[in-house]
Amino acid sequence: MQRLWVTGYRSYELNIFNEKDPKITVIKYVISNYLESFLENDNLDWVITGANLGVEQWSIQAALDLKKDYPLRVSMMTPYEEFASRWNENNQEKYLNLKNKVDFFASTSNTIYKSPVQLRNYQNFMLQHTDRALMIYDPEYPGKPKYDYNLIKKYQENNDYDLDLIDFYDLQDAAEEYQENHQNNDF
Repeated sequence: MQRLWVTGYRSYELNIFNEKDPKITVIKYVISNYLESFLENDNLDWVITGANLGVEQWSIQAALDLKKDYPLRVSMMTPYEEFASRWNENNQEKYLNLKNKVDFFASTSNTIYKSPVQLRNYQNFMLQHTDRALMIYDPEYPGKPKYDYNLIKKYQENNDYDLDLIDFYDLQDAAEEYQENHQNNDF
C-alpha cells in the first residue's frame, strides 16, 4: 500500500485570494498529473492531507476528481477539533463540502486548539501514517510549509521516506505545458 502525504503553501502565500485564479488550475493540473502517474503504476492507494486553504484543499479536489477513474481513497486530517471555526463562512462551507466527500476524516487531537504541541503531533502522525510526501514548496521561498519540510528532512535521516518537491520553476513549466495543451482546444 502506498500512502501519500500532500501539503504545501496556503493560498495567501501564493497570492491567491479568488477561487477563479488561474494559478489554482495549474496547481491542480500538476497535482493530478503527479497522482495519476502513481495510480497508473498501482503505487498509490491513499492521498492523505490536511484541510488548510491552498495546496491541501486543492489536492483533495484533484484526488476526488481522479477517484472517478481510479481506485483511490482520500483522507482529510486536522490537528485539532473545530479546525475551521475561525474561518469566514465561505471558507467554512468549502471545508465542510470537502470533509463530506472524503473517504476518511479525523483530527489527531480530540480537543480544540490549545497548544503548538497539537501541530507537532499532527506532523508526526502524518509521517508515521504515510509512505512518502509531495510538497508544493520552494525552499528558497519559505512559508508555513517550511515546518513540514524541515521535519520531513530530519525524518529522512533515519527513515526510508521519499519527498517530492514541486517548486516555482516546476509550476512555471507546468503553466506553460498546460497553456500549450489547452490552447489547441480553444479553436
